Amino acid sequence: MATGIVSIGLHLVGQEALSLILLVLAALVWLALAVDFTRRLRRDRNRWKTEADTPPALTAVAATTILGTWFALLGRSIVAVAALVVAVLVWPVLLTAVMQHWRRRLPGTVFLVCVATQGLAVLGGSLAVLLPSGWLAWPALVCFGPGLALYPLAFVRFDRGQIRSGAGDQWVAGGTLAICALAGSSCWSCPPGAAPPCTTRCVRSRSSRSRCRWAGTPSSSSPRCAGRVHATT
Repeated sequence: MATGIVSIGLHLVGQEALSLILLVLAALVWLALAVDFTRRLRRDRNRWKTEADTPPALTAVAATTILGTWFALLGRSIVAVAALVVAVLVWPVLLTAVMQHWRRRLPGTVFLVCVATQGLAVLGGSLAVLLPSGWLAWPALVCFGPGLALYPLAFVRFDRGQIRSGAGDQWVAGGTLAICALAGSSCWSCPPGAAPPCTTRCVRSRSSRSRCRWAGTPSSSSPRCAGRVHATT
């Protein structure tokens, strides 16, 4: 999960080579963990159930949505949709197991119930912009609401003494709010019923200037496609 986040950050600051290296590394680690996850489920079910009852198990969902969001940013919609399907199938199983075994005075990992849920909203919102129909905006919004509602539920079970003496996972409490903001932004930027997303199309003019314009299926009610024309020398 952390490797995927750093990879996206490097992409946003233009460090594409390092970003892709970390993306490959994150994908390989995800595959290795997925194999181990499946192996434990088949061969050691009791251990799997014990570990699935704890909040850190939800990092499986969060990590999957992060990788899916990265592939959505790359325009790899098939891979991103596959990641969303996996996350949606695993999320209710792990979330139910974790919430059934909640207790008082938990460490900061308790907020992972929000992180995993908002991860679905972020990935769904990213795919709503990427895919022509944009229908995933509604499911993304549906995930965003429960993700917010889970925060106060997690907070009342959070051991506030961990703020001073925790091992570091207490910072998840603040990071969760940042992810909630990102999820809200993702849902807000692609409202249901919006026109299909614009894509960039670059053509070289006779004067050797590269003109990049946003193309697609703009409409009079689609502000996302309006005014997005720029030229570079």
